[in-house]
Amino acid sequence: MRLENTFRSLAEKNQSAFITFLTAGDPDYETSISIINELPSCGVDIIEVGVPFSDPMADGPSVQASSLRALNNGMTLEKTLNLVKEFRKKNDITPIVLMGYYNPIYIYGNDKFLKDAKDSGVDGLIVVDLPPEEDHELCVPANKAGLNFIRLCTPTTDEKRIPAVLENTSGFLYYVSITGITGTKTPDFSKLVKPIETLKSKSKLPIAVGFGIKTKENAKEVGKIADGVVVGSSIVDIIQTSLNEKKNSDEMKNKVLSYVQELSEGVRQSRK
Repeated sequence: MRLENTFRSLAEKNQSAFITFLTAGDPDYETSISIINELPSCGVDIIEVGVPFSDPMADGPSVQASSLRALNNGMTLEKTLNLVKEFRKKNDITPIVLMGYYNPIYIYGNDKFLKDAKDSGVDGLIVVDLPPEEDHELCVPANKAGLNFIRLCTPTTDEKRIPAVLENTSGFLYYVSITGITGTKTPDFSKLVKPIETLKSKSKLPIAVGFGIKTKENAKEVGKIADGVVVGSSIVDIIQTSLNEKKNSDEMKNKVLSYVQELSEGVRQSRK
């Protein structure tokens, strides 16, 4: 319900949702939860929390490196759920979506994971390597458990494939703006209008656009045409840069939050 309520509330104000991604436990648990706790006050409407995985095939170098840092610091799926639970002690409004891959969930145990995720305060799941043909595996049980299952749609998803993608999707539809992996290139945003219009003609779900959004102007441009603007790799890059520059955790956090605030302003200005 948090996702539905958030998108409805923003639509009533003619605003696009600002969605940010951070890998859980990057660069360490304490810094990670400290940053995530502050995101809503910087204009973030929905938080995607990446579950660290050793082989994140859809992700570019930035997010891959963030997963490796988190794993090297002992981050696990269980600790990721604990992080969400800790966030919920201070915030019971902002939706949390876990984004990751099926292997850690499978090892954890599907039924146990769905129960623990719901109990922790997770609202939705993005599991990028489970196609619609495997909906019985996790997607349908997740929806029954009260967790939205959010699907990705890409520029190579043709019209024959769209119904299968949409069938059990809930919460929102994540449109990938480029062909390729995260954080590697910036798309021609004008070319997003037609595919988004096509998807809107086939579904009432909100459509969020991600991959390649790096600047306030990018966020502003995407916010004009999409129901949500997703930014991930460029936020993760700030963590990497801060580590390279040997910033302390407070300096790192402030740098991340300042950037997030700037992007939020772009999203908010997009429909004025």
